[in-house]
Amino acid sequence: MKVVVANDDGIFAEGIYKLAKKLSVKHEVFVVAPDRQRSATGHGITMHHPLRANKIKFFDTDILAWSIDGTPADCIKLAIEGILKDKPDFVISGINDGPNLGTDVLYSGTVSAAMEGAIHGIQSMAISMADTQNIDYDIGAEFANIMIDNLTYNKLPKDTLLNINVPTCNKKEVKGVKITTLGARKYKNTFIKRVDPRGQDYYWLGGELIQEDQNEDSDVNSVKDNYISVTPIHYDLTDYDLNKIIRKWNIKF
Repeated sequence: MKVVVANDDGIFAEGIYKLAKKLSVKHEVFVVAPDRQRSATGHGITMHHPLRANKIKFFDTDILAWSIDGTPADCIKLAIEGILKDKPDFVISGINDGPNLGTDVLYSGTVSAAMEGAIHGIQSMAISMADTQNIDYDIGAEFANIMIDNLTYNKLPKDTLLNINVPTCNKKEVKGVKITTLGARKYKNTFIKRVDPRGQDYYWLGGELIQEDQNEDSDVNSVKDNYISVTPIHYDLTDYDLNKIIRKWNIKF
């Protein structure tokens, strides 16, 4: 199988290295990833300046890899429509340093790269470690291989992708896999105001996660309980139930 691997932590992040190297044992892997940290860029794409793609030596491997001065979504667009001769069988984004749970998927560059794959009609998944401490990326890489085997025979519906979060515990402590829903992730944001040497105000965004009650089947609860969370995501954001209700309002202009 031909697999394109991307991320939002940058092409020299440990997570993408472990993922690509593990996948390359069984599959033909191409790495097309940002040249630097691009977390929380969402689904932004580059339209107002050219993208530069540099072919690089990818760590200690022979995997073909390109470093892109754009967003994660740019990387997948460029890989499919510009760099690769043939359409890949899979797009896998990750392994992210930290979780992509609940409503965080709307900000996530990791998830957006996988979503771009789904937009192109390719089986796609995003995979993240559910914490930033004591990370064993090998667990995530192993599970990615398992999911490719599953998706080879069980195709995802159109316009969908899988968002996977792996608990950061010892492999023996992983209790299993749960198919989950998106949980709630909200933050108490703080903007720290400072002044640069030219007298211009600037702001640093900070804040902390607000602990909220979660649905029993949420991704947040599942990884907290040491389960691997697999959440199917559909990028059609239409609220079909409300659509039917608003049609009855008889709005006129």
